[in-house]
Amino acid sequence: MATEQIQTEADNSNGSEQGADDRAAKIKANIKKGITSRKLNGHRFAMTYPITQGPKEVTGDRLLIKCFKYKPPVTSFTPGTGVAVEKNEEGDDTPVVKDGNVDFARTGLVLKNEGGSADKSQNIYYISLPIPQEINDSNALTWGDDSMNIFQLAGLAIAQGVLNKTVEGQNNGNEMSFANAVEYYSGAALGSLSSIDPKTQQALLNAISGKAINAIGGNLSLSSAVGRSSGVALNNNLELLFNGVNLRTFPFTVTFTPRSQKEAQVVLEIIRALKSSMAAKKNAEQGQGGIFLRAPDVFSLRYLHNGKDHPFLNRIKDCALTGLNVNYTGAGTYASYHDGAPVSMSMNMTFKELNPVYHEDYTDNIGGVGY
Repeated sequence: MATEQIQTEADNSNGSEQGADDRAAKIKANIKKGITSRKLNGHRFAMTYPITQGPKEVTGDRLLIKCFKYKPPVTSFTPGTGVAVEKNEEGDDTPVVKDGNVDFARTGLVLKNEGGSADKSQNIYYISLPIPQEINDSNALTWGDDSMNIFQLAGLAIAQGVLNKTVEGQNNGNEMSFANAVEYYSGAALGSLSSIDPKTQQALLNAISGKAINAIGGNLSLSSAVGRSSGVALNNNLELLFNGVNLRTFPFTVTFTPRSQKEAQVVLEIIRALKSSMAAKKNAEQGQGGIFLRAPDVFSLRYLHNGKDHPFLNRIKDCALTGLNVNYTGAGTYASYHDGAPVSMSMNMTFKELNPVYHEDYTDNIGGVGY
């Protein structure tokens, strides 16, 4: 109620200097009374649409949006001392046991990599809305076509052999130089041609000849050299390889049709709160801000059924609000009540998860269909 009184008195001032002075005095007085700055920013802590009279009326399926301060990602390396592990027959990591005791050994640097998230200790406000229409979740990964011909495969095998041979030589006290390793494996690769049928040998030699022509200024591809001389094509060994993960996006559309002046005020505060939270923060009071801009607030989204986590619908990780579009003529034409509140409004929100979804996220305590 204190928020509404402040807003009403500020409106009555009509932007005059006297009104501004009165509002400044009110703010100072409310600060002394312990009213938080969140309320002075134009919205309350708990915003529920439509307005309910009590907790028992909050039934059915709802979308709960909680706003938190952003917690930056943490990436660091620290010296690691822990239990040395080795692979057992099943492929699981088990501690190395020596003389009946667990061998504690330095394991080098330990990578700590935590993505950005919501700081759950700093809850700014929450919004409870009717569950939107057309809710969905889409999980996708990035896979890509990849090809590698026989020469590229041979080069990869030689490079791996060079590294392995060098490491083995170092371990045995017989170091092998990089040049000697290349010569050793190249000779072994050429010697293996004796086990290949003559036609394939000729095709490989023609391909090598094509590379030799390129070395003296020509422009002849391996496929052209082999195709023109032998009538065959190099096998590209085409296959689909995993490239990486994607971040999920969740669009929501909510329609507001306030039934009273009080409910219209709640809608106003919901829109204002979301707009202010998705805006970047300056490091200075004046002008464009300091050298850096601070990240906006982030959100935690939950589907609720009768006040608890929905037993079927998907879970959502912490999100950023990347887009907000409000249509104040939701009925197709402009119409408003006597106080100026639009009769119908449509709000489109686009949330994007801060971190990808991994296999390890599907634990037993994640209900419903998971993420």
